[in-house]
Amino acid sequence: MHHLQGKAERVKPSDLLALLDELYRDKLALRQRHVAAARHVDHYDFNNTYQYVIAREDMHLAWLRAALADLGGTPATVPEPHLTASGRGESALQGILRDDVQMASAFVEKWNDRLDGITNARDLKMCQVVLGETMEHRRFFEQALAGDDTLLGRRTGGASTGGGVLPVRWVE
Repeated sequence: MHHLQGKAERVKPSDLLALLDELYRDKLALRQRHVAAARHVDHYDFNNTYQYVIAREDMHLAWLRAALADLGGTPATVPEPHLTASGRGESALQGILRDDVQMASAFVEKWNDRLDGITNARDLKMCQVVLGETMEHRRFFEQALAGDDTLLGRRTGGASTGGGVLPVRWVE
């Protein structure tokens, strides 16, 4: 194993800080996009999927903040984007989901090979989990795009959602 590690270019602590900071900013931008998208997705099951994804991304960001703090870094802020869905109803939903499939793919593609030089096992595993779960989120969006409303489970006995989500999603 040490022979393989010796061939990879090692990341210096200052380079690791820059790498994790960039990963944090990219993941936060993706999370903020999902918050904005969830405001437009009124299909109950698909909105719940967004809520699940956002909660997992909050955990990813907490891990990355801790890693940045260990290296003396300060996490950046990324504003929530203004999202306007093109089209109406099903067409708007399809556009949002397609964009989220593409964005998750682009995120993983960008970061997949950039992790090779991380020698700290904890940081490497954390980054691998973030990428792996982002691929899972992409699969969720693909399933929603295909109309599969059982992403997070099935309702029992014909239970209903009551017609969608509440107009206010987060209460502070």
